[in-house]
Amino acid sequence: MNKYIRHLILLFSLAFIVLCMNLTYLQVFAAQRIASHPRNIRGMERELAIARGAILSSDGQVLAESKKVANRRYQRIYPQGKIFAPLTGYYSLRYGRSGLEAAFNDHLLGKREISSFQDYLSYLVGEEKAGHTLILTIDSRLQKVAAKAMGSQRGAVVVLNPKTGEILAMVSNPSYDPNPLVSLNIERETQAWNELIQDEAKPLLNRALQEWYPPGSAFKLVTASAALETGLVEPSTQFACTGRLKLPLTRHTLRDFGGKSHGKIDFAHALELSCNNTFGQIGLKLGAKKLVNYAERFGINLKVPFELPVVESKISQPAEIDPPGTAMSAIGQKDVRLTPLQMTLVTGGIANQGVIMRPYVLKEIRDYSGKILKHYRSEEWLRPISPKTASTLTELMKRVVESGTGRGAGLKGISVAGKTGTAQVANGAPHAWFVCFAPTDDPQIAVAVIVENGGNLGSEATGGRVAAPIAKQIISAYLF
Repeated sequence: MNKYIRHLILLFSLAFIVLCMNLTYLQVFAAQRIASHPRNIRGMERELAIARGAILSSDGQVLAESKKVANRRYQRIYPQGKIFAPLTGYYSLRYGRSGLEAAFNDHLLGKREISSFQDYLSYLVGEEKAGHTLILTIDSRLQKVAAKAMGSQRGAVVVLNPKTGEILAMVSNPSYDPNPLVSLNIERETQAWNELIQDEAKPLLNRALQEWYPPGSAFKLVTASAALETGLVEPSTQFACTGRLKLPLTRHTLRDFGGKSHGKIDFAHALELSCNNTFGQIGLKLGAKKLVNYAERFGINLKVPFELPVVESKISQPAEIDPPGTAMSAIGQKDVRLTPLQMTLVTGGIANQGVIMRPYVLKEIRDYSGKILKHYRSEEWLRPISPKTASTLTELMKRVVESGTGRGAGLKGISVAGKTGTAQVANGAPHAWFVCFAPTDDPQIAVAVIVENGGNLGSEATGGRVAAPIAKQIISAYLF
């Protein structure tokens, strides 16, 4: 009998130890993660009693703020509506948090920093105070220009300072108005949420960061970088374009638009006219290993260090790419997929003499009294190419805008370097891309524009006709 009693005591003791360990884990180690989870509504109900910090643009425009309502609660307000929603996200009692509201929730609640002894005493007694304010790198005027230039077209725009990595504007279209999601009216919130999640256009998706696209000819900047850096080509290197490149090990051919033949063409002219035939040949000569190596040097297949979640851009590994696939990948097709942010970083790296800066959107965090708690600074991320290769590419990209497929981005008095892209997709019209930077002698701004299904299969200048004028408006607004 004593034997069974001992076994029961041992069993209950083990159960008690496991229970204690689980409670310790939940209360100590997992408490912060559980409390910060976007779907933790109980925690958010307590948070509604705190004056959540504001989110401001670099030029002082209020993008999000808290307004006191009944029952000692605060309601989140987004004065700019849908223009900044993909960045700010929403803070909803019913549907949780997204965007910057989620990424910097603790700061906005004033939890992360204790800046004085009085703050420490207040923390010990559980006294709540106003949250911290986020100051962004976003230029509200430029954001509005970019949003207006996109109009009703689906797609995204990313604008950054190539020397610092500061995000100056980020537009995802279509967007949404976050205010109905934070109304504290359950019926209104539910209706707004259901409409958004049922919308086939996916307005809640930040296309600049969370959607990837075939880059098409815009990817030729990576291929060109590899070819120049490895010494495979020089601007004067000659190629023969017949309009159709027979791909090895297959009956298929790589075609220029309409099967057009450029004849004898040098490398500089091939980039200017975005000759698929030439870049297919270059891809075959480079081989999959070198092409993938340079793509990864530009950050493709790597996690982008950014404050918000970013889908990882990709290109297949060399062992998975056969020769025909290498030729197609060299022109930005096959399995190559890039986010608009990644395409802006590629362009910015060329503009910044071969150095890609870490992109960032948060400039400062200030406490409730206005004291700066943290100031974010520029950091180098990658060095994919040499300054010499970057300078050569800059001159070639200038020709694209001056006399090639990117003439739609030309500006009087400003030298612009750019590259068009027309990316074929399985269903629908091609995507239209344009990437650029300016001024070429002292780059201040780099831009990537994608218009989903904005292309025309019969036009070799689709990106130049559809996406380039959008970039032109943004550059003009920033530099003039």
